Amino acid sequence: MNTLAIQSVQTVHAVDALHEGQIIALHHAATPPTALFGCPDHWPAQGELLSWCQQIGPGLAALMVLLGVVYLLFGYNIFKYLVVANFAVLGGIIGAAVGDRYGGSLPLAISFAFIMAVVTWPMMKTAVVITGALAGAAIGVSLWRSFNLDPNFAWTGSGMGLIFFCMLTFILFRSCVMTYMSLQGAAMVIFGLLALTFKYDGLTPQVSHVFKLKPFLMPMLVFIPTVLGVMFQQKNAAPAPAAPAPAKKS
Repeated sequence: MNTLAIQSVQTVHAVDALHEGQIIALHHAATPPTALFGCPDHWPAQGELLSWCQQIGPGLAALMVLLGVVYLLFGYNIFKYLVVANFAVLGGIIGAAVGDRYGGSLPLAISFAFIMAVVTWPMMKTAVVITGALAGAAIGVSLWRSFNLDPNFAWTGSGMGLIFFCMLTFILFRSCVMTYMSLQGAAMVIFGLLALTFKYDGLTPQVSHVFKLKPFLMPMLVFIPTVLGVMFQQKNAAPAPAAPAPAKKS
């Protein structure tokens, strides 16, 4: 009787797992490509970020790693082009999201990306300040969640980080640009490597378990390359242009 009971429980669990796997597969099949970059209604928790990494294809993951290295090592030297690329991608995502609702995703994505790129170039300092504000908001809310504070007030940490880094950009423009480029590069490299790691089925549960037991591991994995990238760029970045000499009075 005990053996039959155990077999019945195992059968029920297997059926439930099969149904859960079918539901997940159907959800992934019905999810449009732009959903990977959709705007969430809350700040994603660490588990949600890991699930997002599992949905990234190997080609996109490899591209994220390569571009992340460029941001880490050469961010300041070519920051104008990288900032334009960031806002162009943002415009493309917005255009694709609008197109998913009203039709014509590809034309709208290309149009929005082009408009954002054209507008960003002459407003470079403003674009860098906006980048700093977004980076500060992400850092603030990440720290808020890492310390297990009330998630309903995560916007408080986000707002404090946004204001602090926005003001800091006006004071230390050069150093802030290096920090923002390194931070983005580190995040792209780490998430890209995680996405590639999740392609091996045997490693997925182990990696997820480690991150679940050590919630500070992911922030550390992003923080350490960011610091190293800033140090590298401080040493190898092109010198800042000298201020023009004041005109002599006749």
